[in-house]
Amino acid sequence: MNISVGIVGLPNVGKSTLFNALLKKQVALAANYPFATIEPNVGVVDVPDERLKVLADVIARDPSGNLRMTRPPIVPAIVQFYDIAGLVKGASTGEGLGNKFLAHIREVAAICHVVRLFEDSNVVHVSPTLDPLSDIEVIETELMMADLGTLDKQKEPRGNEDKELHRQWEVIKKVRESINKGIPVRKLELNAEEKKLIKPLSLLTTKPVIFLFNVSENQLSEREKTLHSIRSLLTKRGENENAGLYFCAKLENEVLSLSESEQKEYLAQYQLNETGLNRLIQKAYEILGLISFLTAGEIEVRAWTITKGTLAAQAAGTIHTDFEKKFIKADLVPYQTFVELNGWLKCREEGKVESVGRDFEMKDGYVVEFKIGS
Repeated sequence: MNISVGIVGLPNVGKSTLFNALLKKQVALAANYPFATIEPNVGVVDVPDERLKVLADVIARDPSGNLRMTRPPIVPAIVQFYDIAGLVKGASTGEGLGNKFLAHIREVAAICHVVRLFEDSNVVHVSPTLDPLSDIEVIETELMMADLGTLDKQKEPRGNEDKELHRQWEVIKKVRESINKGIPVRKLELNAEEKKLIKPLSLLTTKPVIFLFNVSENQLSEREKTLHSIRSLLTKRGENENAGLYFCAKLENEVLSLSESEQKEYLAQYQLNETGLNRLIQKAYEILGLISFLTAGEIEVRAWTITKGTLAAQAAGTIHTDFEKKFIKADLVPYQTFVELNGWLKCREEGKVESVGRDFEMKDGYVVEFKIGS
C-alpha cells in the first residue's frame, strides 16, 4: 500500500525547506514570501529500513556464509510527501490560494502540520507576532470550516430511502455538531460503522495529524526546554503528546551533503539519533497503524507495508490481487532468526519456519514466503 503525507502550515513556517530535506535535493521552491509554492510538489521517498541490506547479504550467501551470488536488488517501502502551499485564515472561503489546496489534502492519508517555533526577523510571518498556538488554531479552523462546507452540501434523506442513507445522516449530524463546537472529527469516538459511513465524504479532520515543530539550532541545543514548550502547546490544544515532533529545517538541509556516518555524528551534537526524515516516517507509521513484512529471495529483497491486524491472505494480496484469492499458506520466520540462521534452508532444517493459514494475523518484521495455488 502507498503511504501519503501532506505537509501543511501557514506560509513561511518551513514546509518547503522540510520538503527539500526530505527528498535530499532542492526540488521545492523555498522562497521568503507567502504563496511561493504554487502547485503541490509530490515526492516519493524510500522508507529507511536497515533490515533489507542485511537480508540481501544473507540471500547472497550460502548457509555457511560463503558468497554464492550477487546481492539481490533491494526494494524499500515508499512514502509520498505532498508539499501543499501555505494556508491562511479564510482559506476555506477562498482567501490566499483557498480551496484549491484544501482539495489536495483530501488525497493524503495523514497530515504533517509544520508549526514555526523559531524566531527569525529575516523570515517574514503572516502575523505581527510569533504565536504557535494561534497558528495551529488557524489551520485547524480552516480544515474544520472546509469540512462544514462539505457537510452542509449533504441532504437529509426522506421517507423510505435507503436505510444506510438514514444511518449516514445520523453520523453527519453528530459530526457537524462536533465541528461546530470546535472539535475535529479525529477526536470523536466513532465506531467502525460510523467511520465507514462518512468515509466517502473525505472529511479533512478525520485524518491523523503529526505536529512538526520547526525550531532553531539554539532550541535544538536546549532540548528539555524545547520539549516542554511543545508538550505545553499540544496539551493546550487537547492533542496527544505523541503527535508532536521537532526538527530544525535549516540543519536538515545542512546534513544533505554529508555521508551517513557524518550525518549521525553531526546530529548527535543535538542529541538526535536520526534525521527528520526517519523520525517523520516512523511517526507516520505509528499514527496510521502500519507495519511491514519482508520478502527475501534471489529476485529481490523487499518491504511491504500493511496495516496492523492484516491477515495473511490479505497481506499476500498486497503483492498481487490474485495471491489473496489463490492463497494456500504462508511460511514465516522472525527477521532476527532468519538472519542468525543464514536464510530459509537452515530455518527449515531447525524447524523455525511457521506455516500459517489465511486467517493468521501478520506481525511486523516477519520474513514471509507465500504459497499460491494455480
